[in-house]
Amino acid sequence: MVSLSQLQATLNSAKASNTEYQCLASLNLYDSPNCTRLATQAVVNRQLRILEIPNSLTAVKVQLVEDDYIGWLAITDLQHLEVAQTRYQAIALTQAEIKARLPAVIAFTLAAMQQPNQYLWGGTVAPNYDCSGFMQAAFLSAGIWLPRDAYQQEAFTKPVALASLEPGDLIFFGLPDKATHVALYLGDGRYIHSSGKDQGRNGIGIDVLSEQGDIISQNYYRQLRGAGRVVASYQPSGNCQV
Repeated sequence: MVSLSQLQATLNSAKASNTEYQCLASLNLYDSPNCTRLATQAVVNRQLRILEIPNSLTAVKVQLVEDDYIGWLAITDLQHLEVAQTRYQAIALTQAEIKARLPAVIAFTLAAMQQPNQYLWGGTVAPNYDCSGFMQAAFLSAGIWLPRDAYQQEAFTKPVALASLEPGDLIFFGLPDKATHVALYLGDGRYIHSSGKDQGRNGIGIDVLSEQGDIISQNYYRQLRGAGRVVASYQPSGNCQV
């Protein structure tokens, strides 16, 4: 049996060498070492680095390699990691290549809506997603990486006028100073998203971009911030950001 001191020594060595680990199962990452509130999820085969190892050894602070996202992994989930055979290498895509993949992104969202699901804060793994996790998973299904959160996705995309929306564009909602919700434009004034119970739904649905829609569409329309077009696949920093 490995002692806590031996485990910590191993983890410290991994941190020092900037070792990348591969997830052997889909894992939860939390927003604190208490592991009580989900921050995001790492689908099987994603890679991560160890950033911090508290003395309590209840969780380790990690950074997901593909999108630079930081969270806490329960110490009991270390058994689901193995050293990655190769370091992650991001693939650059042209705007034309991304546009050609958008039908697959849209198809993913429509198929996901057909499965029993509910809104899950921090969810990026089927069948339950939060809004930005749903967008990240949909684009990833076509080999395109987005940042994790709605406000990050808004900053990452190229702004586009609502009058010029095309299928596959992202629509952002929220507060005057920050995007807190994101959806995928389908065309014909409709968009698909994972929506919470506080807005009248608990899961994936399609709404209309109009103040004349049903109560859910009206709720979101009042929070409308703008839209953006995905013109690149996210390129991680390659640095550990504590």
